[in-house]
Amino acid sequence: MKTAEIKRRYLAHFEANGHTVVPSAPLPAISDPNLLFVNAGMVQFVPYFLGQQTPAYRRAVSVQKCLRTPDIDEVGKTSRHGTFFQMNGNFSFGDYFKSGAIPLAWELVTKPVAEGGYGLDPERVWPTVYLDDDEAFEIWRSVGVPVERIVRRGKKDNYWSMGIPGPAGPCSELFYDRGPEYGREGGPEVDEDRYMEFWNLVFMQYEIADVRSKEEFRIVDELPAKNIDTGMGLERMASILQGVDNLYEIDEVRPILDRAAELTGKRYGAHSGHVASESHPDDVRLRVVADHVRTALMLIGDGVTPSNEGRGYVLRRIMRRAIRAVRLLGWQERALPELLPVARDCMSPSYPELATEFDRISQYAYAEEDAFLSTLRAGTTILDTAIAQTRSAGKPALSGEQAFQLHDTYGFPIDLTLEIAGEQGLQVDAEGFRRLMADQRNRAKADARARKTGHTDVSAYRSVRDDGGAVEFTGYTELHRESRVRALLSGGATVGAAVEGDTVELVLDTTPFYAEGGGQQPDQGLITVGAGQVEVFDVQQPVPGLIVHRAKVVRGEVRAGETGYAEIDVTRRRAISRSHTATHLVHQTMRNFLGESATQAGSLNAPGRLRFDFNTPAGVSPSVLHDVEQQVNEVLLADLEVNAFITTQEEARRIGAMALFGEKYGERVRVVEVGDYARELCGGTHVARSAQLGLVKILSEASVGSGVRRIEALVGMDAFGFLAREHLLVSRLAELFRVPGEQVAERVEQTVTQLRDAEKELEKLRAQLVLGGAAALAGQAKDVGGVAYVGTEAPEGAAGNDVRTLAQEIRGKIDPARPAVVAVAARSNGKASLVVAVNAAARGRGLAANDLVKAAFSGRGGGSQDVAQGGGLPAAEAPKLLLTVEKAIADA
Repeated sequence: MKTAEIKRRYLAHFEANGHTVVPSAPLPAISDPNLLFVNAGMVQFVPYFLGQQTPAYRRAVSVQKCLRTPDIDEVGKTSRHGTFFQMNGNFSFGDYFKSGAIPLAWELVTKPVAEGGYGLDPERVWPTVYLDDDEAFEIWRSVGVPVERIVRRGKKDNYWSMGIPGPAGPCSELFYDRGPEYGREGGPEVDEDRYMEFWNLVFMQYEIADVRSKEEFRIVDELPAKNIDTGMGLERMASILQGVDNLYEIDEVRPILDRAAELTGKRYGAHSGHVASESHPDDVRLRVVADHVRTALMLIGDGVTPSNEGRGYVLRRIMRRAIRAVRLLGWQERALPELLPVARDCMSPSYPELATEFDRISQYAYAEEDAFLSTLRAGTTILDTAIAQTRSAGKPALSGEQAFQLHDTYGFPIDLTLEIAGEQGLQVDAEGFRRLMADQRNRAKADARARKTGHTDVSAYRSVRDDGGAVEFTGYTELHRESRVRALLSGGATVGAAVEGDTVELVLDTTPFYAEGGGQQPDQGLITVGAGQVEVFDVQQPVPGLIVHRAKVVRGEVRAGETGYAEIDVTRRRAISRSHTATHLVHQTMRNFLGESATQAGSLNAPGRLRFDFNTPAGVSPSVLHDVEQQVNEVLLADLEVNAFITTQEEARRIGAMALFGEKYGERVRVVEVGDYARELCGGTHVARSAQLGLVKILSEASVGSGVRRIEALVGMDAFGFLAREHLLVSRLAELFRVPGEQVAERVEQTVTQLRDAEKELEKLRAQLVLGGAAALAGQAKDVGGVAYVGTEAPEGAAGNDVRTLAQEIRGKIDPARPAVVAVAARSNGKASLVVAVNAAARGRGLAANDLVKAAFSGRGGGSQDVAQGGGLPAAEAPKLLLTVEKAIADA
C-alpha cells in the first residue's frame, strides 16, 4: 500500500467517525516561539490541551509534517533515523476517552483492506499499557486481544508528558510482530526490533509537576476534561504494509536513494538489522542523501529559504550535508537537479502543491547548491591548510578562532568544519566558536524580545486574558470608542492604578487600536479615563487574543475598572493603511513580472513608506522595477475598490487569494482584495479605494539574504515630497552643468569618468615618485654586521602596494651575492607601517623578513621569509621601526 493511500485511509476513517480533518500546519512552528519547526502531530493543538484556547471542534484528525534534527548525525547509520517524517494523529478535546480511542485504532489497523482498513493480522499486533492502567488493559481485552499479548510497561515507555508541568497521562502503544527473521520471541519487552512500534495513544488525564526526567515527576491532580492525543508514524506503517525493513525502502524515499546510487555508481544494500554496518559507509551516505533531499524539498515547499540564521540555517545545513555526501560518493557535478525532481514525484501524491510550486522550490535549491559548491572549493582549501598547520604544531584541535574565520569570512558552516576535521582525526574548539558567535545573536534576540513583550512575564498576560477572554478589535470600522479598562500592568504584574509620569500597559475590553502584526506597525493615540489621560506609543498582542496598549500617563490618574475613551491617531493610521495597501499591490505586481515564485518573505508598513521582502534567486533589473512601479500607479489611477471579507480557507483558495508561506491560518480567514487586481489573506487595515494611495515611488532594490530581495518605497505625500526634492536637485545640477535636465545624468557620468582617469594618472605619478629613487637608495646601503642594510621612509601617503614594490625594487638593485635587508616605513592616516624585504644571501645567514617585522612590532605582523609587513603604530614611530630592524640585524 502506497504511503499516500495510508494517509488517505487514516483521514477517511476518522472523518467517518466524527472527526474534523485539520490540514497539516506548516513545518515552521510560527505560533510557538520555543520551536523552530513542528516536531510532533500535537503541536498545533497544544493551546487546546493547555486550555489557552477553545477549539472549534471536539474531535480532530490530521497528518502533520514534522521535522526533528537533534539526532541528525545518526541519519543513515540506522534504518530508523530520519529528519522529516509524518505523524498521523487523532485528537479528542474533552469528548471521548480510552473506551473510544482504543476501538477506533484497533478497527482501522485490523479492518480488511477491501473495507478501507490496513488489514494487519490481529494475531501479530501487541498493545502495551501503563503498569497500573487496568482500564486500558480491559478495553484491549474487550476488542479481542488475548491477555498474553497485552504488555504492561513502566513510566519510561508508557507515560507521556511535555517535559514541563502540565497535562500528562499513561500511554498505550501498538507494536507489530515482523516475524522470527527479525529477532527473538516474547513481545516488545524482549525485542523492539522484531516488534516495531507504529502507534501511540496518549490518555491525558492528569496534571503533573516537578518534572525531573521521563521517569521522575509528581502527579498533582486528575484533570476534569480528559483529552486524547494519538500519533501513528506514517513512515513506520508504510514500512510494515509495504513489507520492507526500514524507512529508506518505503515508496517516498527509495526512488531518491536509487537515483543517488545510479548517479554515483554505488550499490545500495538494505542490510537487514537496525544498525548499518560500519563496513558500508557508502550505504550510510546514500541514506543521508535520500533523507536530506526529501527534507529540503518539504522545507522549501513550506516557505523556508537557505540562510545563516534560524530555520534557514537548518535547511542550509541539511542541504549541504546532502551535497557533500554525494560528492564523497564520487559525483562531482550538480546533484540536486538530478535528485530533487525524484523527491517531488515521491511526495506530490500526498502534497500536490510540491508539483505546482516546483519552479520556485527548485530555483532556491539549485542556487544554494551552486553557492555551496563555490564555498566548498574555497573553504576546503583553507580548512586543509589549517588542519595541516594544527597537526604540524602538535595540537589536538582546531581553534575556535579558525573555525569562526571559516564561518564568518568564507561562509564555511561549523558543522562541516567539525565533520571534516573529525575525518582527519582532529577536534574543533566548538565552545570557543560558539562564544565568538553568541554575543551578537543574544543582543539581537534580546532586542526582539524587548520589543514584543517589554520584558514582562507572559504568564501575567495569560492571566488577564483568561480572566476576561479575548479583546475585541473594532478598528476596521471605527477610529474611537468607549471601553472599560480591564487591567493595568507594570513590571510584570497587574496594578490598580497609574499616575502621571508612569509607563503602564492597559488592556481594554474592546479597542480600535491595531496591534503590530503582519508587517503593519501599531496604532498610536490617546486613552482618556476620567480626569486621567495616557499617550499610547505601542500596541502588541503578547498572547493570542490579548491586545495590550503600552502608554505613558500624561495627566492625572488612571485606574483599572474605570470606563475610558480610546481614540487613535487618525493621520498615522491612514498613512499606514496606504502603505499596507501599496504593499499588496507591489506584491501582486512583482508576481506578474517575475512569476509565482516571487512570494512575500516579510514586510514593514509604516506611515508613508513600505519595505517589501520577497523570494527570488536573482536581482531585479532597473527596467523591471520601472515597469512594476508604472503598473502599480496605473492601478492607483484606476481607483479600484478595496474590499475585505471573512470566508473559509477553502473558499479563499478557490478564488485565488494569496497566503504567506509558513503562516498558520484558522478555518475562517480575512481576505483583502483590490478590485480584481490583488487578492490576499490579511488582517491589516487598508484604504477604501486604490486612488487614495496617491502615488507609489520605488526607491531601491537590494539583497537582504540568500534568495531574498528587498524593495523600499514611499507612498502618498512622502512620495510626492521625494519627487519634489529630486526635481530641485536635478534643476540645480542642470544649472551647474549648463545642460537640459534630461542630459544631467550623462554629464555626471562623464565627469565621474574624468575624475577616475585623473586619479589613476595621479597614482601612476605617485608610484613613479616613490620608485624613482630606488637605485640611489640601494647605492647608499650601510654595512651592518656584513649585511647591506637600507632603511628608509616612503613619501607621505604612499599606497601600501607602492611601499611593498619599493622595498622589493631596492632589494633587486643590490648585488644578489651580498646579503641584503631593505626596510621601508610609511606614514598614512596617522599610522606607521613597515615592509621588510630580504634576499636569498641574507636568508642563508639566518635572517628572515617575518622575524624582523615581528621584532619591530613586538611579535605582531606577518608574511614570508623574503617579504613581510606590519602596521598599526602611531605615525611618529616610523623612524623607530627602522632602527629596531637595524638593531635586530646587528644582534643576529
